[in-house]
Amino acid sequence: MSSLRSRSGDDTTYPALSARRVARDLVPGAAAEQTVRPSARLRTGGRAGRIGWLLVAPALLFYAAFVLWPLLQGVQYSFYDWNGIGPSTWVGLANYVTVFTDPDLLGAIRNAFVLIAFFTVIPVTAGLVLATLIRSVRAGFFSSVSQTILFLPQIIPLAAAGIAWSWMYAQTGAVNQILGWIGLGRLARPWLGDYQTALPAVGLIGSWTLTGLCTVLLLTGIGKIDASLYEAVRLDGAGWWREFFTITVPGLRQELAVLVTITIIAALSSFDIIYTTTLGGPGRATLVPGISIYRIGFTQSEVGLASAFGIVLMILVLAVVLPIQRLSKVRDK
Repeated sequence: MSSLRSRSGDDTTYPALSARRVARDLVPGAAAEQTVRPSARLRTGGRAGRIGWLLVAPALLFYAAFVLWPLLQGVQYSFYDWNGIGPSTWVGLANYVTVFTDPDLLGAIRNAFVLIAFFTVIPVTAGLVLATLIRSVRAGFFSSVSQTILFLPQIIPLAAAGIAWSWMYAQTGAVNQILGWIGLGRLARPWLGDYQTALPAVGLIGSWTLTGLCTVLLLTGIGKIDASLYEAVRLDGAGWWREFFTITVPGLRQELAVLVTITIIAALSSFDIIYTTTLGGPGRATLVPGISIYRIGFTQSEVGLASAFGIVLMILVLAVVLPIQRLSKVRDK
């Protein structure tokens, strides 16, 4: 021990350093262990990485088989004139030219963008207001019941929701009966059979379906906002509106970006509700890309044109969604 002290005479000044020296001298293998440890850590990390890849390999295989491969096939088919059975003929970009010049297909795209107002603007706005109101009520029976009731439409299959609402929109359905009870019977009409009201009527079904999801997700987001921020603005004499726009809305930026993304995708790729209510009618008043692709591919047997329209729809969705995601990330930095 005296030799150890002589070699670490500055142990009072550098106690941690002297302790390491003592450990190194007393334990001969300590230095070797310290030199070996990084390589052992690398081996452990490599083994964990291989195990991780083995665990995700089945999911990657399924994703490649059922998403990537069909997508590549769709891109390939979009350059051919093919009925799905017989020989195909190379047509190059002719199918894409048809998509952007056919008035019916352009009208379907326009209708899909109109549905964004019903699938995105109304549910997100209503969900934001409802979540704020529910938060102002103390957690209890009313809060739990209201969340459950609002979320119920989300768990109902869209096909079933479309059938139920088509009955309610009928000439003798619940909607017209309620209008008659409140003295607005003159407004009664076959909502899904009128060229002017068919698309808004279908859009309101989407609003009803998505409002519960928006409310529950935004309510969860409000729960993570620091309560001291609300107390601070109240001490400054802020009212409900200032509290809402200065604390609640900025604190829900990520949740709002997610909801806007989900609902825009639902609007642009809508199919179930329209198929079970109007089939794109009357005429082409509610025709959307999903219904058009189905008709072109399975009814008219123009697989190449249907594939081209599907690729165009995918690009439109990405062109709308990716800037929203990028903007939300930039504002968080």
